[in-house]
Parts: sequence; C-alpha cells; structure tokens
Amino acid sequence: MEKLVEAFIQYLRDEKKLSQNTLMSYKRDVEQYLTFLHQEDVSNIQQSDKTIVSNYMSYQNDQGRAITTISRSLASIRAFYRFLISNDFIQYNPTIGIESPKVEKKIPQILSVEEVEILLSQPKKRGLKGVRDKAMLEVLYSTGIRVSELISLDVSDIDLNNGTLKCCHGSKDRTIPMVKKCIETLEEYLERVRPFMIRDKNEQALFVNTNGNRLTRQGFWKIVKYYTSKSNIDKDITPHTLRHSFAAHLVQKGRNLKDVQKMLGHSDISTTQVYIQVVNENM
Repeated sequence: MEKLVEAFIQYLRDEKKLSQNTLMSYKRDVEQYLTFLHQEDVSNIQQSDKTIVSNYMSYQNDQGRAITTISRSLASIRAFYRFLISNDFIQYNPTIGIESPKVEKKIPQILSVEEVEILLSQPKKRGLKGVRDKAMLEVLYSTGIRVSELISLDVSDIDLNNGTLKCCHGSKDRTIPMVKKCIETLEEYLERVRPFMIRDKNEQALFVNTNGNRLTRQGFWKIVKYYTSKSNIDKDITPHTLRHSFAAHLVQKGRNLKDVQKMLGHSDISTTQVYIQVVNENM
C-alpha cells in the first residue's frame, strides 16, 4: 500500500500543486489510517468498508485527538479513496455517507494596534539579527501573509520601487502592497544586513538564518516567541496572530471585504467574513 500512498502524494503535488506542508499532512493522515488497517488485520485496501472507517474515527476520538484533527484526517482519507477510484485501484468508496465531526469555529484572537506596536518595537536595530527580525515582523503584520509564505519569499519577490510583495500559496500567486514603514525596514535589511548574512552569493532566499540559509518555519516561530516574552503582552501570540490582527484592523478601518480577501489569499469570502465578528467582539 506504500506505493499507492506515494502515487497519491505525487498526484497532489503535480496536479493539485499543493504546498510541501499540506502534502506532509495528507501523507501523515493516510499513513496513520493504513497503520490502523494493519492493526485490524486488513491487508488489502479493497477490504476496507464503511464500518472500518467509522471505527477509525471512533478510535481517534478515544485517543483524545482534537475534533479538528479527526475532521482533517477524514478529509485526507476521502481524498485518498477518490484518487484510488479515479485510477481504478478500487471500485467502492467506504467514506461515502460518513459525516465529518462538526468543528466549532473559534473566533481568532487578535492584538490591538497598540499591542502590535509594542511587539514590533521589541527587535532593537542593533546587530544583524535585530534588523532582520524587525523586517520580518513588519512584513508579516503589514501584508498579512502566512508564515509559510514569509519564509518562502525570494529577493526577487520584493519590488521596493513599486512598494509591492509577491507571494505564492499552492498554485496561486498574489501581489500585496506594502506600507511605507515596511518598505523602509526591508530596504535597511537588504542594504545593511542580508549581504553580511548570506554565505552563497547565489542564495535567493529573502530571509536567512545565521548560517546564511533560508530561515525555517521553526526558526521563525522561536523568534516570535522570544519577542512575545519580551513584550509582556498577556496573550498567546503566534505568527498567525499577526495575520489575524492585520485582517481585523483593515476591516475595522472600513476596508472593502473583497480587498481583504484578495490580500489574504482566501478562496472563499466566508473565511474572510469572520473578521467582521472579530471586530465587533473586540469593540
């Protein structure tokens, strides 16, 4: 069954153009399901049925997994079975009729404008890392891009003359305008810092670590946690908190919801509409 999983992931990569993180999630979910089948003495994927899939959902619940995790797992398994049917590996989809557990939508936590200013003021513009960190936090908040998009940025994605940033999520590209302060911090980083941090002149990554390589997601999370602790803000701040705050502050200023949707890269405006509720609750 390993070959089927590899073929499935290859299909998602080539045809659906999914990001590496999303591909890993699909693969992990399907492999965990196949492990369960093995434990149930199901040696052939064609032997699985609706009862087995339902039992797996119950098993995950018994293991204490979050509803969001179980829901995502079922979505991955559904996609896997659809792939197997479309390629004539199997004739029957056992996930048909199985309802996904209802996930209660939580209102995302945001920072106030004052709290954002406090957090973004923590990196001191002394030393290479301070200037780099300041630029990263400014870009993240000022554009609302995802962490994966931030660390994937190349130097060529930045147009300082026009004040825009181009980023890619999956197969979709979008161009986002940058405010003056963001442009200024990027200019300083590109002129004063990045040339001294890179080891290879051919390095394309915009933000690099102390070894001169592209900064990782884990590396950036550590940076955010570090400055959060220094800011003394009594909230659980993640990189996504800045994205939520960016969107909510735009809505609060009366920005057109379609514009916010476009900048965030949401495919469905209903995802963007949650920020109206966020603003109402916070006001």
